[in-house]
Amino acid sequence: MKPSLTDTLCTRCGLCCDGSLFADVELSGRAEATGLEILGLETDDDDADGGLLLLPCGALQGRRCSIYAHRPQCCRTFECRLLQDVRRGTVSVERAREHITEALSRIGRVRALMAQLGRRGRRLPLAESCAETLAREAGADRRLNRKRAALETAMSSVEALIRKVFLGSGEASPSRRSPLVTDADHPAAEVASKIRLQHVTAPSALASSLQSVTATRRPRSIRRSRVRGY
Repeated sequence: MKPSLTDTLCTRCGLCCDGSLFADVELSGRAEATGLEILGLETDDDDADGGLLLLPCGALQGRRCSIYAHRPQCCRTFECRLLQDVRRGTVSVERAREHITEALSRIGRVRALMAQLGRRGRRLPLAESCAETLAREAGADRRLNRKRAALETAMSSVEALIRKVFLGSGEASPSRRSPLVTDADHPAAEVASKIRLQHVTAPSALASSLQSVTATRRPRSIRRSRVRGY
């Protein structure tokens, strides 16, 4: 039997689960949140009706979901832009694999630079981890400042690729419909809108905004901008 696209692509990716694309996932209700808590996952009441599953998801083992049969409804129905493009035939499976490999490589570069700058400890969404790392004072240390500049460049590269390939063009805005998805182009727009984007800062503004974002962000995510659908 021919493997499904999710088996072929999603199990090589995991970016919608590991905090690279999103900061958290809106849950359908308190019962769903309680079920996830029983499984040992971290949720947050926040201001969502059903609560939030915080990312990176603790159920992600490598690139696979370890609670696949019990995953949230939002996770069951969400499809990223790349997967939709493959289903429509506008992107080949091989090309999609190349996009995933490139994204993982760029993210790996960001994580390596953060480690070199002393990033340790809490599991946070990628953008927030980067913000916290860059918020630390480097003083006059030229070596550290070069690494900080390299991290800013690497994170900008990740942001650009994620918006173009996995989320579509444009940026998310707080508390309103995202221009990243449209009803006509994206059948899963309603689902995607329930997953909060963390990549809300344009690459050109990344360096100048990270410090202020870090100082004012709410707990856990760099900027919890709910992007609602219908």
